[in-house]
Amino acid sequence: MRLRIFTEPQQGADYEDQLRVAQAAERLGFDAFFRSDHYLSMGDVDPDPGPTDSWVTLGALARETETIRLGTLVTAATFRLPGPLAISVAQVDRMSGGRVEFGFGTGWFDAEHKAYGIPFPPLGERFARFEEQLEIVTGLWTTKPGETYSFEGAYYRVADSPALPKPAQHPRPPVIIGGTGAKRTPRIAAKFADEYNVPFADLQDTAAAYGRVRQACEAAGRESMVYSAAQVVCVGADEAELARRAAAIRREVPELRKEGLAGTPEEVLDKIGRFAEAGSERLYLQVLDLADIEHLELIAAEILPHL
Repeated sequence: MRLRIFTEPQQGADYEDQLRVAQAAERLGFDAFFRSDHYLSMGDVDPDPGPTDSWVTLGALARETETIRLGTLVTAATFRLPGPLAISVAQVDRMSGGRVEFGFGTGWFDAEHKAYGIPFPPLGERFARFEEQLEIVTGLWTTKPGETYSFEGAYYRVADSPALPKPAQHPRPPVIIGGTGAKRTPRIAAKFADEYNVPFADLQDTAAAYGRVRQACEAAGRESMVYSAAQVVCVGADEAELARRAAAIRREVPELRKEGLAGTPEEVLDKIGRFAEAGSERLYLQVLDLADIEHLELIAAEILPHL
């Protein structure tokens, strides 16, 4: 089981906040630093300082870290055109020396699209566009050097592209697809993904979602898939520290214990073990208070050595 740090910078974090957390995560031995891809805060939080673009941020972090893997949960297909997106991710992969992982999704938060003038098609069209974008992005990355790439779809057309730049990783950065949809998501994950992620679900629903993707992989002739989950994390050495950390992110301890990875290090280790039994190989720890580096230090000292 590998633990990855997953942040939500749209909730009130600038680049320096993210840099501090990414460098701490690297120093403490976490497997990766991931961030969301949102342009608008959610819930009752101070919107300052405003959003930061995920791939601009990751490009900068690529040059200020050395070993930790970097990625998104998940890049919104609605925000970008597939060709320029392939260029951006490949460039960051090269800037990092091959440490990028590409989480990709349909986009879902209507309000941020309205706030920044981004078209937000109906769900069926978003899925259709998403699948075409996956075809194009992965097709551009895997086109052999010296050859060109073309694609003709219902929404996008690519003609005689030189398919450059190439990412540092060969044949391409790992692709992560998540969600709990029963039909389209398993099929698309089996076709394109190296990793399937279940976000913020309980153990029973997580295991059921893994089962659906395993069936889709078998139907597609796939033999391997990495299975992962994302959970909000809140760990305290004692009840007082746990309550303080929960209050800092405006959550209640009983709810966090039920819905996330929360409690003492021993409690959280036990629940991590149950996720492993369900098939998880990686857990993305959603860290909501980016000022609390001591939280990461506690997890690194009391949980990481036992995994």
